[in-house]
Amino acid sequence: NHTGAHKINHCIGEALLAKHMGKTKVLAETGAGQHGVALATACALVGIPCEIHMGQVDIEKEHPNVTKMKILGCKLVPVTRGTATLKDAVDSAFESYLQDPVNSIYAIGSVVGPHPFPMMVRDFQQIVGEEAREQFLASQGRLPTRITACVGGGSNAIGLFTAFLDDEDVQIVGVEPAGRGLDTPDHAATLTLGTPGQIHGFKCYNLQDEEGNPLPVYSIASGLDYPGVGPQHCLLKDIHRVEYTTVTDDECLDAFMTLSRLEGIIPALESAHAVAYAMREAPSMGRDETILINLSGRGDKDADFVAAHLGL
Repeated sequence: NHTGAHKINHCIGEALLAKHMGKTKVLAETGAGQHGVALATACALVGIPCEIHMGQVDIEKEHPNVTKMKILGCKLVPVTRGTATLKDAVDSAFESYLQDPVNSIYAIGSVVGPHPFPMMVRDFQQIVGEEAREQFLASQGRLPTRITACVGGGSNAIGLFTAFLDDEDVQIVGVEPAGRGLDTPDHAATLTLGTPGQIHGFKCYNLQDEEGNPLPVYSIASGLDYPGVGPQHCLLKDIHRVEYTTVTDDECLDAFMTLSRLEGIIPALESAHAVAYAMREAPSMGRDETILINLSGRGDKDADFVAAHLGL
């Protein structure tokens, strides 16, 4: 998968759907640029113009993915309003879609938005969990003790989790970004600290003010800084099937570097949140217990940023 993340699974589906419906344009938002690259790739494959809205902050931070999108032929729309990050890119993309809903299709980048988008993206991503479950059983002869994935909007996580929901002995853990700390405003721990509300056409836990307006959110991982979360994650939290925890920027960076130097695998900063959780929990687990980590993206896009941030 040369597009660098799990996003290609639902982007292929969305591009094929657009082709089948006779649409003349596919548009979407992107945070870290992974969804944008994957959608631009899928649209190039099926021959449909692609328009990607991306916050200016993320454009500057995730420049490698910006270059890839341009090479693939998509129209990139910089978004400078608000915090100039993912939430504002979603707003901009929705507005563009509403200008011509007959000929265009919104290819949403996560399990968020109004029905049927969360269901569609979940179904396209479920192959991740099905293959992981099959491969783990084949290699270990049993299911993992725990499975874990990072959660922003929640597409990679729900793709993994869905295949294990009926396995009651498997503990499922979603990892949200604590950013600079839960005692600061600089985080995006929606399920941990959010309250029920509405955003972008769906009900979920939100980080919001007293009037229901989304609060500014932050994560070192551009793909996780969203003030809402997929509605199925909210249900899984409420019925106590999935545990949601948090990881700070510092823990994420430590996991990013540790995995890179011990395994030769450079993870996306988003995925490094799940790696950090596993590193934190493993010392207290039994030797016969196992953790399956969803490494949902490569860190090519983050390498320059991390090097500059750490002074490498």
